[in-house]
Amino acid sequence: METDRSRWNERYAGADAATEPSPPTGLDPTWVPNGGHGLDIACGRGAQAVWLAQRGLIVDALDISDVGLAGVRRLAENHGVADSIATRRADLDEGLPDGLADQYDLIVCQRFRDPRLYRPLADRLAPGGILVVTVLSAVGSTSPPGPFRAPAGELRTTFTESSLQTLADFEGDGEATIVVRRQQ
Repeated sequence: METDRSRWNERYAGADAATEPSPPTGLDPTWVPNGGHGLDIACGRGAQAVWLAQRGLIVDALDISDVGLAGVRRLAENHGVADSIATRRADLDEGLPDGLADQYDLIVCQRFRDPRLYRPLADRLAPGGILVVTVLSAVGSTSPPGPFRAPAGELRTTFTESSLQTLADFEGDGEATIVVRRQQ
């Protein structure tokens, strides 16, 4: 955990501080619920967490990096949504931390891949809730395969069940994204 935290703290400390709120990859803004609770997994410096809060969600933002989480708080303050975001340091390699809400209306996981989290994330979706997952993919990648790149079809295969409706499914150019909604 300390090695990951140090690596990400260093990376975020050296990153351009001009992060701005932005929607998660693949999410049509019309699908975002008006209010409710959101969860941002591996939130980095908070671009998606703040974007969700600007749309009325109360957001739990998780990351291993103290520097990243400080960036989330600054960005939230700068955009007037600090009261809508709770940041929490978590080593997601150990799974989802205790103390999270049982259900979320929107869950975002952008560019953090741990297939062990897929089922627990889907299980936390409220009826009508949306899950957006984007990972590095072996499909169309010029980089060699490795543990951080999903094999072809991983997201599509994982999130195929009768209680989930696929809203978007993209795979190529070294990335894969799926957006699913929990049936009501």
